Amino acid sequence: MNRFKWYYHPIFIFVFSILALAAALFLYIYWYIEVSAVLTEVVQKHHLDPSQFFEVKTWVVIMVLSILMGIILVGVFIIFIYNQKTWQLYRLQRNFINSFTHELKTPVTSLKLYLDTFAKHELSREEQIKYIGYMILDVDRLLEHINRILNLARIESGSFRKEFVKEDLVRTVSQFYQNNADLFRNFEVMVHNPADMPVHYPINPPLFDMLLMNIMINAMKYNESANPRLDVRFIPRKKGLDVRFEDNGIGIQQSEIKKIFRIFYQVGHADDMTAKGSGLGLYMVQQIARIHRGKVTAESEGEGKGTVFTLTLPLRIRVEG
Repeated sequence: MNRFKWYYHPIFIFVFSILALAAALFLYIYWYIEVSAVLTEVVQKHHLDPSQFFEVKTWVVIMVLSILMGIILVGVFIIFIYNQKTWQLYRLQRNFINSFTHELKTPVTSLKLYLDTFAKHELSREEQIKYIGYMILDVDRLLEHINRILNLARIESGSFRKEFVKEDLVRTVSQFYQNNADLFRNFEVMVHNPADMPVHYPINPPLFDMLLMNIMINAMKYNESANPRLDVRFIPRKKGLDVRFEDNGIGIQQSEIKKIFRIFYQVGHADDMTAKGSGLGLYMVQQIARIHRGKVTAESEGEGKGTVFTLTLPLRIRVEG
């Protein structure tokens, strides 16, 4: 969640708006009682035309009160917008909790069923090995969910920022895919490097692996093609480097593209269990890119036409030490 500066805080804006309203009322009373009495005395003493003075005073009062009322209205409007954003975040958090609880409950229920089976029945060694394999898969799913939350906490706290080393990104991506080949069975990943040269860049290896894992899992999960595929292209630019992840998956609606990087945001509706994912993966991808002084953008021609995620990295960055 973005950290607001103190002068954006709703409590400060509310207090400032109340003070502006109090000042407006005070000035109104002051001008129409104190100032009017003084001007009346001056006019009578010097036999001047009263309309000239009181007309000017009236316009000054109107102008000042209008400015103060404008400040009050702007303050109320900002509080309203902040309240809407807070409510939206609350709704996303509630959807995340519903979905994430379901994802945790499923493997736990499965583990309990297998353990009950072990406790109540005599199983052959072959059956035991089969059920143990299922249980290991469920434990891996639980660990994945837990690690996702722990990694998010580390990213939010900034504890990764000092652990950078210079690596060849082409080799890093290829090695990552080879090391995790078991996770991407029946899913082809091709790495393209048109320049045919190493692309050295300072990265945090655990964080960069996390970025690759989320993007590749996302490309595999949202893919209904008979031959699911992901093409990773390294495209040098004048001011940096683009790493394009092009899949042939289900695509993204244009209305969803700007939302998918929000924390807790899920495509679909968690209330009726049509949402997919935890709502953390792409948010973490964007945060990791920012830690590397880059950004991630998404584009798609529509449903069924695949998605392209582009990691844009600057030519030179200053790593925090």
